[in-house]
Amino acid sequence: GLELSHCVGTTPLGPAGPWRSGGPCKMKRVRTVFKPEQLERLEQEFLKQQYMVGTERVDLAATLHLTETQVKVWFQNRRIKWRKQSMEQKAAKLSQFGVIQPASADSTDSKEHEEDPVDVEL
Repeated sequence: GLELSHCVGTTPLGPAGPWRSGGPCKMKRVRTVFKPEQLERLEQEFLKQQYMVGTERVDLAATLHLTETQVKVWFQNRRIKWRKQSMEQKAAKLSQFGVIQPASADSTDSKEHEEDPVDVEL
């Protein structure tokens, strides 16, 4: 389930959710900590396919005792990490051959900005 940190000495108004509340006490969701076995399985699945949708995601979430949203967000964040690593490897290879990559290439690459890192669940 969700674990929420909250202000000391106050009670939250209304039902708690994964988002910050607009009241006097800011609610913030605690980051999900995956077990090593869960991470190993998620990485195995990522090596097979970088996009997990539909019943595959539901089944994987159930198997790992996670929510579907946690699996979805993990895959989103993992794709971003993978793209970043790919770009760094590409830059390293280019620098080996003395090819200088323009500094603006990172900011104009649309794939790099396709998905923003997310650590939120509904």
